[in-house]
Amino acid sequence: MDQALLTRIAEALERLAPPPVAPIALGAADAFVWHPEPGVLQPVPVVSRVEIDLLLGIDRAKQLVLDNTLRFAQGLPANNAMLWGARGTGKSSLVKAAHAAANARWPGSLALIEIHREDIAGLTGLLARLRGETRRCLIFCDDLSFEREDADYKALKSVLDGGIEGRPDNVLFYATSNRRHLMPRDMIENERATSINPTEATEEKVSLSDRFGLWIGFHNIDQDTYFAMVQAYAADLGLRISTERLQAEAKEWTVTRGARSGRVAWQFIQDLAGRLGTETTP
Repeated sequence: MDQALLTRIAEALERLAPPPVAPIALGAADAFVWHPEPGVLQPVPVVSRVEIDLLLGIDRAKQLVLDNTLRFAQGLPANNAMLWGARGTGKSSLVKAAHAAANARWPGSLALIEIHREDIAGLTGLLARLRGETRRCLIFCDDLSFEREDADYKALKSVLDGGIEGRPDNVLFYATSNRRHLMPRDMIENERATSINPTEATEEKVSLSDRFGLWIGFHNIDQDTYFAMVQAYAADLGLRISTERLQAEAKEWTVTRGARSGRVAWQFIQDLAGRLGTETTP
């Protein structure tokens, strides 16, 4: 076989081979978004977040998540965490605030990596890339839930359990969800009705939540807590408005929204600050 033919075969094989995997540059930023295709971490220069001291009405949850995150940032044992409950109650804000608090105490100690719900099946690949890295990484999935015929929960269970390799020591997983057990009720009820062994089938789906060492509930807030949130935001932004007018307008705002929550409080403050000509970037 002549040399020219061998060269053409070698070049053809190179074209068929997958491109080399780009190295992960965890030092490029404190926060990233994971894109499984083509397998890169996109740096996030500025994280949209609220200071942890401004998250009111969730004192117990705040202390649990903050303590767990600080221990992990120090290299101590810590638990995966599931934050579940009502919409707009501060679940994702708390995760981002705890990450910021850890890096404020120990600069550069912790990278926050967001993975989208639709990319959960590729979580194993991300962990493989992070294994062996020296920087500690907090993987965060916001609004995590699973629908009927969705098998991605099995991949997540495997990751949380660690599989044969175990979860990398430098990785922790936080998720938020509006569902207590991540599965819709009709999906669980359907398993009870159609499975040969209904109890085992139901347990397989419900037990996903058991893989999280911390399982923290968030609930709707009362009016006094809502007013406290609004007043704290207003004071932090330096809004010049009387307490009586602030509370009256904040109360009217909840009527138009039909709910009270930290998210509603912040939306009201954005509207108020706009009317007063004040910027609201946290």
